[in-house]
Amino acid sequence: MLNLPNTITLSRIILVIVYTVALAIDGSVSPHINEVTGGWFKPISMTACIALWAFVVAAITDFFDGYLARKYNLITNFGKLMDPLADKILVSAAFIYLTAVGICPFWVSILIIFREFLVTGLRQLAVAQGVVIAADRLGKWKTAAQLTYCIACMAQLAYGGNLFEPLRSLSIGESGWWFREIALWLSVILTLWSGANYCIHSRHLVRG
Repeated sequence: MLNLPNTITLSRIILVIVYTVALAIDGSVSPHINEVTGGWFKPISMTACIALWAFVVAAITDFFDGYLARKYNLITNFGKLMDPLADKILVSAAFIYLTAVGICPFWVSILIIFREFLVTGLRQLAVAQGVVIAADRLGKWKTAAQLTYCIACMAQLAYGGNLFEPLRSLSIGESGWWFREIALWLSVILTLWSGANYCIHSRHLVRG
């Protein structure tokens, strides 16, 4: 049933397609990520800019579909399946691309995607035994950190040094991307922590 929350979930998948196509059109933006063209908030790559805002909107929909489904009691089996799947597609697509252009370390992307597959497997095992594993608060913080990191990276690809041009007069413009690095390591820590938490609380499922 395509109610409003399910429609929003499907729109997130469509936005992932937009994100992917935009970046596939021009894969040459990464050498220019620190370029300054003399205009604050002026894109250095329109394709990366389109990808950035498609990703931002998709990340926002991640909150609204679940919120509306719970508030108006519009929870469906379709939503239970597609909502987490759309989240995993969104995050995986971003990390794979960021690794491909040399921004994100490859081991981070492997770790994050592995954790998503692991938790999905545990949830399927739980369903087979009549148990429901709901997303916990730690997992939500993990997703927020990952999305923050991806958005920061995409902003750098889209706007380069223009994004922090007003700060250069304060001699801190070159360190403007420290926020991205903090988000990266926070994503790694929360990914490991939440993954271990799921494993610990699901160990009885593995034992049958």
